[in-house]
Amino acid sequence: MRLNDLTVNILKSNIYRSSYRRSGDCTVVHLGVGAFHKAHQAVYFDRLMDIDKTNWMIQGASIRRPVAANQLNPQDGIFTLVERNGDQSWFQIVRSIKSVIDATAAPDLLVQSLSNPKTVLTTLTITEKGYNLHPSYGELNFENPSIIADINNLSAPVTAIGYLVAGLANRWRNGDRPFTVLSCDNISMNGQCTRRAVLDMSSKVDTNLSDWINAKVAFPSSMVDRIVPATTSDDIQKLESSIGMYDEALVNTEPFSQWVIEDNFCNIRPPLEKVGVQFTTNVEPYEKLKLRLLNAAHSTLAYLGSLAGYEYVHQAIDAPWFLSLIEKVWNEAETTLDSIESFEITSYRSDLISRFKNKALQHRTEQIAIDGSQKICQRILNSIKERRNNRLRSPILTLSVAGWIRWLFGSDESGKNYKIIDPLAEKLKEIVETNENDFPTLVRTMITFEPVFGTEFASDSIFEIDLCNALSELTENGVATTVEKYVRREAV
Repeated sequence: MRLNDLTVNILKSNIYRSSYRRSGDCTVVHLGVGAFHKAHQAVYFDRLMDIDKTNWMIQGASIRRPVAANQLNPQDGIFTLVERNGDQSWFQIVRSIKSVIDATAAPDLLVQSLSNPKTVLTTLTITEKGYNLHPSYGELNFENPSIIADINNLSAPVTAIGYLVAGLANRWRNGDRPFTVLSCDNISMNGQCTRRAVLDMSSKVDTNLSDWINAKVAFPSSMVDRIVPATTSDDIQKLESSIGMYDEALVNTEPFSQWVIEDNFCNIRPPLEKVGVQFTTNVEPYEKLKLRLLNAAHSTLAYLGSLAGYEYVHQAIDAPWFLSLIEKVWNEAETTLDSIESFEITSYRSDLISRFKNKALQHRTEQIAIDGSQKICQRILNSIKERRNNRLRSPILTLSVAGWIRWLFGSDESGKNYKIIDPLAEKLKEIVETNENDFPTLVRTMITFEPVFGTEFASDSIFEIDLCNALSELTENGVATTVEKYVRREAV
């Protein structure tokens, strides 16, 4: 029996489900319905409607693939959230998504939803690469064929930025109030990045439209935090055994969840503070904290752990010397963070370790390793850059970068091959394959590759030497020996 709006009523009484009416037009459009959105934003809106009884229903949209639409539409948008911690599990039915538009088949439906004046908020979880920005310097990539196609034909966009511009263009032409655009992706100052991308594209479409967006549309930044592993077929079978219901859209996550939003809206603001969301005038310190501690640690565990043969995060963090390695990643990155009033960073770091050790999540290192070229600048390189500006070296963070480069070789230490999933995969593989037997040339080519490293590292001979040495040690001596050596070594 498949979960849907009718069958949900026969579930066991100990499974939490909200009681609000799912009626009326959606007031929120979400681009990029995936596991993270279901475990995070959709849950907050579900809880808000349950206590506030106001309409914050979500119209979901899949832009690149119809997977979410195929999972959720037969279930009337309803799915199961499973929170896991050790041997304990908690179940909740989430009802805040009304349906999911497959924009690959019906782009006009998504444009219509964004153009509808009743849509007051558009949220995004489209991953770093979905913004089509150069990772190192933040400008819209006008060489991308999809961006070019959207500029030439906004009636059937193919990118998230194209859809935003198309929807806002219709609101502008019709004299309607714009919707707020709220990014929920792991990008530093994601609101400013989204604004930049939308303004860059709209300026090519119509300068008057671009001027209106610049003056009228709000792009608040936000910080989101929740560990959400990919759902497996085994997870679906286990859930069916537990609750007696088949749910293709279920999502597993941890008990922890955080959402910090810049209080800057151009349309009605949802009162999400009622369900634990923190509104602030400055999100940047929270973003840097998460990117440079949690996300930097995740990437370090993903690349070095996976190379050493550890399939899951909890296995990597428990490996010899890896916990000390992560502590030293944090020691270096912490010097670049802004202070947050009444925030205890020691407790935060301790909580992160507990979260990483949660075996129930089965968080795969290869999942975190995806799209590294889009992540490594925000998570690791920016910390190194700031430390270099203060004449500090970053041996452990540099080892993390070396781990990413070594990952691009396409096989782990046991010889197991894996696929490099990255929007720059072809170019990066070409660089590696051309220079894999000449590490000085490989490193020199990498740090001058502007889409990832920008321009600052090309003239930094100290970083170049440190990175070359780290890559050589990883390749010649292996991950375990190198990690132990770097942990034992005094910080430079």
